[in-house]
Amino acid sequence: MFVTPPSLNIEYGSWTSMEAIRDDLIRRHVAYAAERSPFYRRLFAEHGIAPRDVRTAADLAMLPFTRKEDLAAHGPEFLCVERSKVVDLCLTSGTTSKPVVLMQTAADLDRLGYNEEISFRATGLTESDTVLNAAAMDRCFMAGLAYFLGLVRLGATVIRAGSSSVPVVAELVRNYAPTAIVGVPTLLLAIAERLRQDGFDPARSGVKRLVCIGEPLRLSDFTIAPLGKRLQDIWQARLYSTYASTELATAFCDCDAGQGGHAHPDLVHMEILDEEGKPVPTGQPGEVVVTPLQVEGMPLVRYRTGDIAALHDDPCPCGRNSPRLGPILGRKSQVLKYKGTTVYPPAIFSVLQEMRGVRGYYIEVTDRFQLSDNIKVVVGVEGDELTPRMVAEKIASSVRVKPEVVFDTPDNVANKIAQPGKRKPVTFFDLREGSSD
Repeated sequence: MFVTPPSLNIEYGSWTSMEAIRDDLIRRHVAYAAERSPFYRRLFAEHGIAPRDVRTAADLAMLPFTRKEDLAAHGPEFLCVERSKVVDLCLTSGTTSKPVVLMQTAADLDRLGYNEEISFRATGLTESDTVLNAAAMDRCFMAGLAYFLGLVRLGATVIRAGSSSVPVVAELVRNYAPTAIVGVPTLLLAIAERLRQDGFDPARSGVKRLVCIGEPLRLSDFTIAPLGKRLQDIWQARLYSTYASTELATAFCDCDAGQGGHAHPDLVHMEILDEEGKPVPTGQPGEVVVTPLQVEGMPLVRYRTGDIAALHDDPCPCGRNSPRLGPILGRKSQVLKYKGTTVYPPAIFSVLQEMRGVRGYYIEVTDRFQLSDNIKVVVGVEGDELTPRMVAEKIASSVRVKPEVVFDTPDNVANKIAQPGKRKPVTFFDLREGSSD
């Protein structure tokens, strides 16, 4: 199934050229899934869909969605190859639900590395760089593996640090002088703070680029979010934001322009849809629905990510015409309703990130009544400059929602959000009736 990736020049071609390649890959992808996957063979038959009717990207709208619940309930039925061809098992992080397994072939790993290689090239990384990979390499997570494969293809020197120990990673920065680091923003902040405690200035470390995963660095208008500003200030490095998930086996990475994560048309087709499953206008937020192309082991069709973002298709200042995914505003399942206003947790977190003395936070949400949630923000605070009322009013002035604010010690907050088996800090606890959290 796997097609040797075309030249990187695909991203610099005309829209007509990219659309023709995309539509051909979509036709082959749907036909392959319908023929080889027991799940899709049954699903298409139940809906009376003939794969040959899918000729263009627009025809995907006739196909049903795939959800994480489908993977959890019917995982082995997605496999399109003999079990003997599977060379790697990846598990989702389980941040919002039970982890599911994705089985990959050698060709899938080649595709994974290719995606990361061209993403890293867009950030300006070359074979001359030494890159510290601070993404999780253990527990069957995909991120660390994907970045390692991409950096090897790039020809860069890789320091396989992982994410399990801040002191260890800080020591690797001191001893081996990486020119770039890949990791979760809050981890990179913790590493920088540890370096400062040891009398080492992160800004003088030689790190020129930070490729960040798992947490948004920019706001919807592409301006740098408070978390990103803190990273810039402490490292004095260029920032690049990456969006990905295990199910997609594809990443959307910023270029130097910082105007969204570029999609690779030969590897993925992206839809942004409203509550009714209809396309939203370009530049407007909606749910990200993705069809990863050229996957051999467990191909997915119209996978609902649950993430909310906008699609941008105007030419990027970097010169590429490929569509770009804007910053993730939040998860569809985590939308908060408060007296007629809707807000996503990251908007509240951005306010907290700007406040001196805040050392960690999380949200607990419970049912209040049908049109309004009860939102409690628990904040770890150092010093006595802040009061809960001050924090609540600051949040209200920015996002028009005034939640209950409770202070706790930074250690208690850190222990709460560091959930066992989770790759990223858990900062949202949904206690509403019917929630799966």
